Amino acid sequence: MKFFLGIRTSLMVASLAMSPLASYGAKVKAPAKAMVKSFVPPSPAPMSVETVAIEGPGFDARLLAKELPLVFAAAMPAGPRAIEAELRLRRAEEHFQKGRDLAAKGDKPAARIEFDHAIEEIAGASPIMPERARLMARYQTLVDEIFGLESKSATAPLADAATAAVVDEPAAPVFDRAPVEQIAETTFSIQPELKGKVLDQVRSTVSQLRLEVEDPVVGFVNFFSTPYGREIVAAGMRRSGRYAPMIRRILDEEGLPPELIYLAQAESGFMPRAVSWAAAVGMWQFVQSRGREYHLNQTPYTDDRLDPEKATRAAAKHLRDLYHQFGDWYLAVAAYNCGPWAVERGVQRTGYANFWELYKRNVLPRETANYLPIILALTIIAKNPKAYGLDGITPDAPFEYDTIRISADTHLELIADLAERPLQKIQELNPSVLRLIAPAGYEIHVPKGMGKTALARLEFVPAAKRTTWRVRRFQAGESVASVASQFRLTEQAVAIANRQPMGGDSTSEWAPEAGDFVVIPSAYAGAAQVGGPSNRSIGARGKTVAPKRRKGGKPTVIAARKPPVPGRVTTARR
Repeated sequence: MKFFLGIRTSLMVASLAMSPLASYGAKVKAPAKAMVKSFVPPSPAPMSVETVAIEGPGFDARLLAKELPLVFAAAMPAGPRAIEAELRLRRAEEHFQKGRDLAAKGDKPAARIEFDHAIEEIAGASPIMPERARLMARYQTLVDEIFGLESKSATAPLADAATAAVVDEPAAPVFDRAPVEQIAETTFSIQPELKGKVLDQVRSTVSQLRLEVEDPVVGFVNFFSTPYGREIVAAGMRRSGRYAPMIRRILDEEGLPPELIYLAQAESGFMPRAVSWAAAVGMWQFVQSRGREYHLNQTPYTDDRLDPEKATRAAAKHLRDLYHQFGDWYLAVAAYNCGPWAVERGVQRTGYANFWELYKRNVLPRETANYLPIILALTIIAKNPKAYGLDGITPDAPFEYDTIRISADTHLELIADLAERPLQKIQELNPSVLRLIAPAGYEIHVPKGMGKTALARLEFVPAAKRTTWRVRRFQAGESVASVASQFRLTEQAVAIANRQPMGGDSTSEWAPEAGDFVVIPSAYAGAAQVGGPSNRSIGARGKTVAPKRRKGGKPTVIAARKPPVPGRVTTARR
């Protein structure tokens, strides 16, 4: 019986060895050799069987693409999705071109609608689309282009107004370029040891605005620690002394963190006549439309965006409104730079209402992405000046002034003579006056304590003559004749001018005493009535516009002035 069992077992092993399972590589465990040897004689060597790999049936993975999880769908052949991406890009370009044409025609509301459609075409694409990188790249450039077009269209009247703003004096003010604008789109390297140093400083710093030490912040701290960067910070710290008390007072009145003062340094370096590439102007860099929204009026002769106090009040209100809209100071500051719609789009696109998440996903304009890190870096440095070699900086003296409302068009040099201050000082206090003549009803700043005196002295000059006549103090040893000869006038003309304001007889004797103000019926250099003919003008970027030549005559320029070198930043005399 055992003999037959052994034979059966041997036959089973041989048959399994030749079965199709062997071709699939299946391993069959043979019985123990000890049992075989004990019952049967040695088996013959097994036959050599060639193993053949059998391929499975063909399978097209695209047939079940819709049944797979989305995470695997991106690996499928993307023909239809590539076509969808191309169509979205094409439609976005069509909307963008329409918007650009409408903006050029001045139809801003319709242009905004087309721009929104262009953004929505790209933003509405599936996040798993294979062409996502291409879409995101165009999304970024599209946002930048729309931002530039809207800023340009909103501020185009500024350039026209500034070009029409006539200034005939050699000391006419010009516009400045904010130094930080040159680095706003640059990324700087960081040093590992510097980040630890900055973290320690922030832990010991008191700030109502939270200070987060991310790599971009450390990068700008590193830049501002270089000789060039330190000079930018130092110049801003010195200039801030003129306006810091006023800015901090307004921020406190509006309930804003005092650290937002450094937003003005990032925007303009505390220069009231700073102008950006987008023609945003002033210490707080308002474009024309946003300025009017916050009651910063603009005319060919004045621009309230250049008035430090008015612009600070408007900026504080705008920042407060943005904070109420986004509920976060970082997003509010970003929206101040690029506009709330750009931040809203970024939040909708990513689902994150967090600045650093928007930063990492590149959904903000490049300048805006670095805007907040610059402000945080400036705040950290300003609160730790000794650590960065800035503790020896002496801020400029604060600008203190009275504000008066003039009842007639008035030349600024007349105000300077009545206040007995240099014209340059009056211009520094009134950067919003684009021309040397302030229009009737406008508010003028005069040195502290001189408000009532200046208004009283203005009454010496007839209202209709305040753009053309001048005044001066009568000195001991002078005579009416000697004063008249200095201005190539007759003695009678000077006497008549000084009797008219008091309503007296112009033919009667007039004998001024030393120290009296004498009205001189002679115009200041280049004086002209508001709305009158113009000789010279300054463009929005500090560009001097040459006077037009009259037929058969020479340009009517009273005081020649060398134009600024193209491409060079022209700094107003301070």
